[in-house]
Parts: sequence; structure tokens; C-alpha cells
Amino acid sequence: MQIQTYAEAVPAPDVPVQLQLDNQLCFALYRASRAVIRSYGPVLDELGITYVQYLALLVLWQDAPLAVGAVGARLHLETSTLTPLLKRMEESGLVTRTRDPQDERRVLIDLTPQGWAMQDQARGVPEQVYSCFGLAPDEARRLHLTLTELADTLEGVTGAEDRPSAR
Repeated sequence: MQIQTYAEAVPAPDVPVQLQLDNQLCFALYRASRAVIRSYGPVLDELGITYVQYLALLVLWQDAPLAVGAVGARLHLETSTLTPLLKRMEESGLVTRTRDPQDERRVLIDLTPQGWAMQDQARGVPEQVYSCFGLAPDEARRLHLTLTELADTLEGVTGAEDRPSAR
């Protein structure tokens, strides 16, 4: 199926061009996001982890140990979404979850030796996945910058102050 661009689209009866699905920026971003996440699947399957587990590992490799709330803030995930994910990662031997000795209400997430070893196994993931994107390195950097700026702008507009703090 060939998708028409905004300028090429022919409006359906009584449907303005700007309201057609294929002309929506949000839909293009949604499709691209799903396709990118799917492209990680085969590579991460080899490691035995999911895409969201990979993201959690990326955060922890940078800053472990972290409170659950800090991991959630970094990934823009609610604690209710993150907790079952972290429990599965603990069951698979990648992380530990312990109460913070200074504040029993906080749960700290740390990497196990197996979780740290996964970092070496995952080193090639970005290159393997990026190779299917069909973007030159400079195009990929520009796209990353544009998407990051868009997210920062929208998060600022929609209440970034409501998100948990980073630590």
C-alpha cells in the first residue's frame, strides 16, 4: 500500500485532508515507533530479554543502584508498570530488589553479576538494529536530536513537573 503525503492526499468525501489518518504526524510517529521496537525483537531474543528490559538495563548500567522511582522517571514509566517488569528481571537473575536501609519505603534496584555480564553481550545491539534503519550516521543523529527536542517540548507542555524526580 502506497501512503500519500499530505500534499498528495485526495480527501475522501466530507473528510478534510488534515483529518485523514495518513496525514497525521502522530500516526507516522506511532508507526515508526512500533517498527523500531519490532526491529529490536530478534536481536534481544538472542539475549533472552524484552525491549523494555533492555531499556531498564541501559539505565542501570549507567547508574545502578537506583530506586524504582528513579528508574521509572528515567524511562518515563509509572511504578505500577515498572514493578512487574523488575520482578521478572529479578526472577531471571538480572537484578536484585532490596529495601533502602535509609528509607524502608524505597526499593533499590541493582544489577547482579549476570546483569553486569549482559552488558558485554549487548554491546553490539545498537549497531545490529541501526543497520536495518537505512539511515546514514548523520541522518540518525539529526533524527535523534529532532525526536528528543519534540519529546522535551511536549513533556514541558504536558506537565514534566508531575513526573517523579530522577533520584
